Amino acid sequence: QVQLVESGGGLVQPGGSLRLSCAASGIIFSINVMGWYRQPPGKERDLVATITRSGSTNYADSVKGRFTISRDNAKNTVYLQMNSLKPDDTAVYYCKVTHYYGEEHWGKGTLVTVSS
Repeated sequence: QVQLVESGGGLVQPGGSLRLSCAASGIIFSINVMGWYRQPPGKERDLVATITRSGSTNYADSVKGRFTISRDNAKNTVYLQMNSLKPDDTAVYYCKVTHYYGEEHWGKGTLVTVSS
């Protein structure tokens, strides 16, 4: 099993920044991809960004140039630096990890609210 603990969400004004963290514990040696997804109110959950163990990244078009995903393999932690936040970025942000053999695990989510 894998346990994921997300932190860093909160209320921020438009144009502001937040940094999300997701720490993984448990059976972690086989984790390949770590990523962030988000679910705005009343909408489906969508990809924000992913990063492989080797450092390859993938971003949703809506966050390119504003968000940066990174990971610390020694700490089994993935980060999402979010800059120039917009009201449309308001959502519950979920961490997801995927093992090399395909098994996935989700965190419980952290709420990000962008509002003045």
